[in-house]
Amino acid sequence: MAVPILDNHVHLEPTRGRNIEAVRDFERVGGTHIIVSHQPYKELRVDSLDDFRKSFDLTISTVERINSETSVKAYATVGPYPVELLHLEKRLGLEKAKETMKDGMAIAAEYVREGKALAIGEVGRPHFEVSERILEASNDILADAMSLAREEGCAIVLHTETGTKETMMDLAKIADDVGLDRAKVVKHYSPPIVLPEENFGLMPSVLASKEGVREALSKGTRFMMETDFLDDPRRPGAVMAITTVPKRTLSFISQGLMTEEQAHTIHFENPREVYGPSFG
Repeated sequence: MAVPILDNHVHLEPTRGRNIEAVRDFERVGGTHIIVSHQPYKELRVDSLDDFRKSFDLTISTVERINSETSVKAYATVGPYPVELLHLEKRLGLEKAKETMKDGMAIAAEYVREGKALAIGEVGRPHFEVSERILEASNDILADAMSLAREEGCAIVLHTETGTKETMMDLAKIADDVGLDRAKVVKHYSPPIVLPEENFGLMPSVLASKEGVREALSKGTRFMMETDFLDDPRRPGAVMAITTVPKRTLSFISQGLMTEEQAHTIHFENPREVYGPSFG
């Protein structure tokens, strides 16, 4: 049986990118599972709750197409992208923007409940410096999203600033405050912070650089791998090529740097633990 290989976080453009063709590249080099994370689309500006639904549906339709046209098993995560708060704040004012983001989170939770999405994500807070009032609003929205994840019994995938020890401790505290199991919190675009004293029980989704995966493996197998592939025709391969995770995994196995058992843990057992029986 082939080793399962998951890319835990990619983006696909519905009209401007390579989309399904990129996934076929992933399939050709041994990829078996992929999680498509929702992002804002230039084709659709979000001003209302109906716009959130239309935007989420673009991500869902992409996943449905992958599942019908390839052998790759695809899943979606949906939620209001954190930086969307800044755009909404300019048009609606901060309080109305915050309310709109929270309502968008509720729709994302609804999609999880209906089986359309695997988790809420990527959500969180901007990855760059913002004003104190924007940061406070972002944390309020994040706490609300984590509370929804607790209610749905699902995972939440976070986009935040760099995943330092201090960041992970702060995110773990927010999860604790709303009663969400830390193990259901996935830190997207994570450095190889695999040890419990580094990630405080959150699940790191490690960017699949050679050095990053090597360091992660030196600490254990409690992590997942991702490329954060952007499917941007202006920047081919950004952030990493969609073929990276399968190539890196199979190369590490062939070199004796990763066993098939370790690969199975990273690419199947860990995501099953985080996302539940819907993954597999």
